[in-house]
Amino acid sequence: MKILVTGAAGFIGAHTARHLLDMDIEVLGIDNINDYYDTSLKNARLDWVNSHAKAAKFTFIKMDVADRSAIEALFAQHLFTHVIHLAAQAGVRFSITNPHAYVDSNLVGFVNILEGCRHNKVEHLCYASSSSVYGANESMPFSVEDAVDHPVSLYAASKKANELMAHTYSHLYNLPTTGLRFFTVYGPWGRPDMAPFKFTKAISEGQPIDVYNYGEHRRDFTYINDIVQGVIQTTMHIAAPNEQWNAKAPSASNSKAPYRVYNIGAQTPVHLLTFIETIEKALGKTAVKNLLPMQPGDVPDTYADVESLVDAVGYRPSTGLDEGIEAFVAWYKDFYKV
Repeated sequence: MKILVTGAAGFIGAHTARHLLDMDIEVLGIDNINDYYDTSLKNARLDWVNSHAKAAKFTFIKMDVADRSAIEALFAQHLFTHVIHLAAQAGVRFSITNPHAYVDSNLVGFVNILEGCRHNKVEHLCYASSSSVYGANESMPFSVEDAVDHPVSLYAASKKANELMAHTYSHLYNLPTTGLRFFTVYGPWGRPDMAPFKFTKAISEGQPIDVYNYGEHRRDFTYINDIVQGVIQTTMHIAAPNEQWNAKAPSASNSKAPYRVYNIGAQTPVHLLTFIETIEKALGKTAVKNLLPMQPGDVPDTYADVESLVDAVGYRPSTGLDEGIEAFVAWYKDFYKV
């Protein structure tokens, strides 16, 4: 078994690579180390992966998934058995002002990965989708059988496009693909552009925090270890055709092709003000809150129905909010010497 992890210097990618090394699996990671956020954090994540006792089984190559010729050569040379595709231009708000970055990375990059898998007999492609695909849908909890035809950001549209592209390759070329719709992942080595990191940084420095929608959001915050557990379980569970799929009453999450889409979250939405209180408790400091209206491209609430993933691979998130926040804050204090 040899697994390609794209976005290996990213938050989820680095954790995934470490967990695969725990399993004594050979991993090749790629990342373009772009400057969307602090590149020193990305490089530190790679150092963390390389500090693993089995780091001899990890190889990193700096590479952009949008580089067609480089990706073609990579697949031809290494003959991966599985691919975990986590590389993407992330961020809802950034997509409003920088749309071309999302086309290059999330669309061009994804078709390059699909082509690499198609032409090199990859057994299974597991890729990152997002809870953002639910867009204007307010039916809770979000189900993989819900319509996701009303995205409210280009980021969300690009992730929905990934699911459509994956189905096409599953249908045309019998390529097994599984998309995972991530719900607000947090934990050690997390992203600086996300609320848990922003809140922790600002509160620890005595700075005010921006709280959008006047704190009335609910988010299905999911701890990184639970996410990675699900990613790896799903990767090892190769998507198969649903022979009972009915084209007259089609399921949205599977097909007669070897194609699956699942939610992956904690299935426990948390009020944003409660989340902030948990960070305050872990830091021993009180936040100064700057209450603001909801931002363009954002959604009020997220809540994952994960039962189909539970049924398929036995996924069971087990990390409570207090435990997860304590682990993140402890990492933050150690890493930034707070």
